[in-house]
Amino acid sequence: MPARLKVALTTYLFEGEVEYWWGIVKPREGEDPITWDRLKEMMDTQYYPRDVTTMNEREFLSLK
Repeated sequence: MPARLKVALTTYLFEGEVEYWWGIVKPREGEDPITWDRLKEMMDTQYYPRDVTTMNEREFLSLK
């Protein structure tokens, strides 16, 4: 699936707080579109703080 369609389909499904957030950060007319990789990066920054990600990585690596 083309990356631009991934962005369009994913953001179409946003609800609640994420939908509100997207309304604030989405590109306006005349601005460059957001790529799939950039959308993932933005969402990670907004909803998965680095300390939580690090904690999850450590927990995963310690699984036996």
